[in-house]
Amino acid sequence: MSDNGGSAVGLLSYETLVHAVAGAMGSVTAMTVFFPLDTAKSRLQVDEKRKSNSTPVILAEIAKEEGFLSLYRGWFPVISSLCCSNFVYFYTFNSLKKLMASGPGQSRPGKDLLIGIVSGVVNVILTTPMWVVNTRLKMQGVKFRNEDLHQTHYRGIFDAFSQIIANEGVGTLWNGTLPSLVLVLNPAVQFMIYEAMKRKAGRGGRKISSAKIFLIGAIAKAIATTATYPLQTVQAILRFGQYKNDAEGGGVMGSLSNILFLLMDRIKKHGALGLYKGLEAKLLQTVLTAALMFVVYEKIAAVTFRLMGMNKKLKH
Repeated sequence: MSDNGGSAVGLLSYETLVHAVAGAMGSVTAMTVFFPLDTAKSRLQVDEKRKSNSTPVILAEIAKEEGFLSLYRGWFPVISSLCCSNFVYFYTFNSLKKLMASGPGQSRPGKDLLIGIVSGVVNVILTTPMWVVNTRLKMQGVKFRNEDLHQTHYRGIFDAFSQIIANEGVGTLWNGTLPSLVLVLNPAVQFMIYEAMKRKAGRGGRKISSAKIFLIGAIAKAIATTATYPLQTVQAILRFGQYKNDAEGGGVMGSLSNILFLLMDRIKKHGALGLYKGLEAKLLQTVLTAALMFVVYEKIAAVTFRLMGMNKKLKH
């Protein structure tokens, strides 16, 4: 689609805004459908004394112990964070993709990976505070098998922000930032594989069905998630706030020390497979969510662009 006078710069184009809104709407729809799977994954990552049973067993245990609605505990903060996060990611990704479209040299997969990494870094820096608050709210009222986990009561998103800043310092809102920055490889690899597979499927002007989009999205997310899952576990523990930074000094070295300690401690307590505790639930949730998100995203974007085309015809 060519730029017009109102969208001469890729960063400010209406086309980029459509992609961002469609991505946010797609992620919200998909996460709402598969939210209980995310609940199971989070419990397994944070509560070390909960046995790593199959996902249906974990969901049944949570529903029995805390009620069915507990499977959707923290839905609003998660959806709010996800909506903002995906809006930022899709906006940045498509802005950079548009600006680099005519750039020299680099292969398309290489460009997609680079764009994905930069988009991820921007997203992490801007939205990590929301994810820290979201993790706290999601775990509020949880019956942990690990009795050492003590929680602060929050009355909502804004109260959580104010209490965390007052009691733990504003820097706490960026807990888990370093593993999150490393984890930008997850969506970057996901988008690189997704874009490459979509280009191949649509070669020669072939129409790509919703079923193919779903499958492509699922494959891309499965590969990215499996490769980065141990760091996702560390990220969840740090965001939850139960692990305190005892490393000498702060900054990058202190964060790296904490990450390595948490990884080694996980291996010591649960073996190498402990790094993948909750992976089944995570794969089910994230693969199905990503696949459905891409289907909704592509449909919303396609319909919007068709309407834009109709409007242009009416103007002329």
